[in-house]
Amino acid sequence: MRPRCKYRIGYCPPNREFRPEHCRSDLVVEISAEEVEALRLKNIKNLDQTEAAAKMGVSQSTFQRVLTSAYKKVSEALIQGKILKIKEQKI
Repeated sequence: MRPRCKYRIGYCPPNREFRPEHCRSDLVVEISAEEVEALRLKNIKNLDQTEAAAKMGVSQSTFQRVLTSAYKKVSEALIQGKILKIKEQKI
């Protein structure tokens, strides 16, 4: 098994949870700090994947995998009305 790479995270959002109205507390989708950073770099900073991957210190293919996972989790939370919770980053 390959060792997990260290991602460079340049932003920590002040809100750790987003909850739709009338949502049961057991309907939770967890998103990692790496996935939040990938979304921020791609969609807020408008970087292409190569630039964003370099900022995070990973390959472009790893960045793509993280970004795809983030899109899936955010979509699931929005479409199914689940709580979106940002996991605490391990140091």
